[in-house]
Amino acid sequence: MAEKSKILIIGGTGYIGKFVVEASAKSGHPTFALFRESTIADPVKGKIVEGFKNSGVTILTGDLYDHESLVKAIKQVDVVISTVGSFQLADQDKIIAAIKESGNIKRFFPSEFGNDVDRTRAVEPAKSTFDIKVKIRRAIEAEGIPYTYVSSNYFAGYSLPSFAQPGFATSPPRDKVIILGDGNPKAVFNHEQDIGTYTIKAVDDPRTLNKILYIKPPKNTYSFNELVSLWEKKIGKTLEKEYVSEEQLLKQIEESPIPVNIILAINHSIFVKGDQTYFEIEPSFGVEASELYPDVEYTTVEKYLDQFV
Repeated sequence: MAEKSKILIIGGTGYIGKFVVEASAKSGHPTFALFRESTIADPVKGKIVEGFKNSGVTILTGDLYDHESLVKAIKQVDVVISTVGSFQLADQDKIIAAIKESGNIKRFFPSEFGNDVDRTRAVEPAKSTFDIKVKIRRAIEAEGIPYTYVSSNYFAGYSLPSFAQPGFATSPPRDKVIILGDGNPKAVFNHEQDIGTYTIKAVDDPRTLNKILYIKPPKNTYSFNELVSLWEKKIGKTLEKEYVSEEQLLKQIEESPIPVNIILAINHSIFVKGDQTYFEIEPSFGVEASELYPDVEYTTVEKYLDQFV
């Protein structure tokens, strides 16, 4: 067995970052995580950092906006994974510059973890966020940095507890469900832990080099209608269904405040346009995670929903 790559994660206390750090530490990769002093001192985030430390992660202090600290951290590892949040996506050009200067990185995973942004047909305001990710992809390629882009599709923790219902639902509906569009385009719902696992599996895999890693397990691919019918079976009850036409949804997006309009625009892309599943994965640009790693026992949508029954 070749030695496992040393991995640096930037943005490790974020929503998906925590799962990536945990998966890396668990898999036996020497794992490093970069944090600002203020993050380590923060009462909430500091606890997360402490947890990482206890699981054997090496904590480095530095900052995305401090070039020297970034280069110093990057020189200690082989692979860089960025899981920064939406407000810092554009600033990943600073990571690219530091990787370029360091000259030792075998692979860079920029912060993606959603739709494949090169194949999305989103409307504003989601379009602008996706465009930033596209710009980062092109910058990585222009610099000749080896990469893997992770297209993890929909986070189960975001989408399944609420069934993408308006407001702040924390469990799936039991009386009435609002369905976006005609409910037929298929979407993909993945447990965050599995996203972390598949991401780390790809780190040293030559098959994922300069490719998009799609996390699209067959048992997690459902249309909105199929999802509702699965849920109805589980609770033994037929729900009242209200369909929101694309026209109505576009009007809602226009009239809603931030961040509701962004969430609606993402859901329009996923549930109305079918942006996660309308194209075939060609070997020229992509590979599918559950095919590459059949040994991973991923959490199926069906199993995930059991906790709400």
